[in-house]
Amino acid sequence: MLLISIFYQSGFAQQDGYWDKDRATTKEIIVSARDRIVIKTDDFPVGTTELIYRITLLDDNQKMAGSLVSVLKAIPDPTGISQGSAGAVFLLSRISGDDKSKYAVFSSNELALAYQKSGKMDQACLAQESPLSKDAKRLSIDKSSCLKSATRNLWFGFESSNWIMKQKIVLEVVPWVDTKLSRGWTLENRKFVINQCKTSALARKLANSDDFCICIQEKIQKKYKFQEFQDLLAIEQAKAYKESGESCVNETGVSSGIYADLRTQAAVFTKRGEYGRAIEQYLRIINDKKATAIDYANIGYAYIITKQYGKAIKFLQEGEKLDDTELLVKLNLAHAYLLNDEYRNAKSIYKEYQSQNVNESLSWTQKIKQDFTSFKKAGIKNDDFERVLKLLSN
Repeated sequence: MLLISIFYQSGFAQQDGYWDKDRATTKEIIVSARDRIVIKTDDFPVGTTELIYRITLLDDNQKMAGSLVSVLKAIPDPTGISQGSAGAVFLLSRISGDDKSKYAVFSSNELALAYQKSGKMDQACLAQESPLSKDAKRLSIDKSSCLKSATRNLWFGFESSNWIMKQKIVLEVVPWVDTKLSRGWTLENRKFVINQCKTSALARKLANSDDFCICIQEKIQKKYKFQEFQDLLAIEQAKAYKESGESCVNETGVSSGIYADLRTQAAVFTKRGEYGRAIEQYLRIINDKKATAIDYANIGYAYIITKQYGKAIKFLQEGEKLDDTELLVKLNLAHAYLLNDEYRNAKSIYKEYQSQNVNESLSWTQKIKQDFTSFKKAGIKNDDFERVLKLLSN
């Protein structure tokens, strides 16, 4: 049962992260008597969230009995080290010399060099002021100021406690790499991709593009490490955004949301009298081949109110082909004909549907009267308005 438990814990931990033995720091340092020295670790890999270090002072002829990397092979994840004092003892070297040393850990080269000159440890993120012959500790992003998400190196400062003879110190540092974070997708990097997405033409069509852009970011994150994505050419990045966006439109139900948002925006612009901006929204829907007959009726009305009668006729005729029963299309087409000096075409439409309602509560004639009033307020005057009203009253 114990073997099964260890195997299970090890397998589970490996899914979350691993001890990166290939980028472990192992340095043997000679410190002269009464001297201070600073040692920089090798670069930590992207995704380092914890590390274990071990310091061992050796006599001249002593050698390490076993590396820290080999010790950590028996510990599947950092939490095993924290479970009682036994874990920390297990990490300590089985040998050490008679000499002792103070040490401190610094998060920057500048702070480490200042220590080397003055011997002051007040700027250290970790200080061991009592001389030791060996020590081992675990540092983590959550619990230590030494290690942060952007930390790539640490600097270890040693001060010899031997005033006569040189000291031999072995420093070993092994990083624990979070598998997910090792791909480089930090919070800032994810925000970078999302913000890039929000500038895309498709995202700008949405009143709220958050879900859509998060979907794109997740797809790019799954396919690339962040650095790999950064190394792509601009045209290759654009292709990645486009392909992910096409997939996200279908997966997240964004497609219907996009055009619903465009219609909402167009309605707001129409209410404000910003007909040019309303036309832009309807054109996006039409160009994407997602327009309904009502969309054609609305863009037709916007063209009429802005005195673009030829364009109104063109789009309203397209709306007729889409749905020949939509009376708002028919009515706006009649208006466009009338204002374009095509009274005969307008008259036939006005007469044909005068007994019907354009919706469940508004009659054809009432709607015509409302529209003529709106046209007059917009500065559109035509002697045939009264002529049409008399035609409908007969």
